[in-house]
Order: sequence, then structure tokens, then C-alpha cells
Amino acid sequence: MTEQEKFMKEALIQAKKAYEKEEIPVGAVIVKDHKIIARAYNEKEYKHDSTKHAEILAIQKASKKLNSWRLTDCDMYVTLEPCSMCAGALIQSRMGKVYIGTMDEKTGSCGSVLNLLEDYTFNHKVEVETGILQNECESILKQFFKELRNSKKEK
Repeated sequence: MTEQEKFMKEALIQAKKAYEKEEIPVGAVIVKDHKIIARAYNEKEYKHDSTKHAEILAIQKASKKLNSWRLTDCDMYVTLEPCSMCAGALIQSRMGKVYIGTMDEKTGSCGSVLNLLEDYTFNHKVEVETGILQNECESILKQFFKELRNSKKEK
């Protein structure tokens, strides 16, 4: 198992926590010096707050831990391609690199719908690598939405 797969597995553990709480199962971890310094999962439904995405929560935790908003020596592992809000937060936090499990063809902003990380001249560039444990990351999302559709039919 590669280091990237190891850390994406940790992000998947976070996604499973979201799944158990009936949140869209997205998990994220932030790594510095080959160690996880922050973990988070979506809490949008639970907190009734559209900004409570896994990426934002992980950035907040990492910033608090490092006592800095600059996360230049950090990398994020996230199970689903970040949206435009989260891609913007990656740029603003000066994240070094983002590793993405699966792409989001509806709202993805790191290469699917648009690419905020590469197509624009912001003051900071975040490197991107995709397809880390893609099947596992896709599977949990497909299962979640299948169950959601079935529960809506039953009602």
C-alpha cells in the first residue's frame, strides 16, 4: 500500500462516519510531515450549515493545530473532488497538494466542472492528484445515494 492509499483510507474512515450520521459521505484528512494533523467529515445536515464541508472543517482543525492559516507544508486527502467553496479554501490556506479519491461531475471544481486550482492565475497554486482509491470512494457515495433514493420512495 502506498502512502497516498494509506492516507486516503483514513479519509474514507471519515466518510463512513458521515454516512452513519446520514450526511453525504465525504471525508478529509490533512497531512504534514507524513502525519495526519486533522480529520473531518461533512456535517452540513447535522449543523444546518452549508459551509460545514469536510475540507473546510479539516482546514480549520489544521490551522488551529498549527496556529496558522498558512498550510503550505500540508497536503489534503479528500474522498470527493472539492466544490468551488472548498477549492477556494485550499487556495486561501496555501495547501501544498490535494489528493482526490473520485471526481464530482456535478459540482467539482478541481477538474470536472471547472478547475479553480489550475485554470486561473491566483497567488497560490495547489497541486492535484486524482484517482486515489477511486473505486472505494465512488462506492460509498453510490451506496449512500441509492439508500437515500430508496428511503424517499418508501415515504
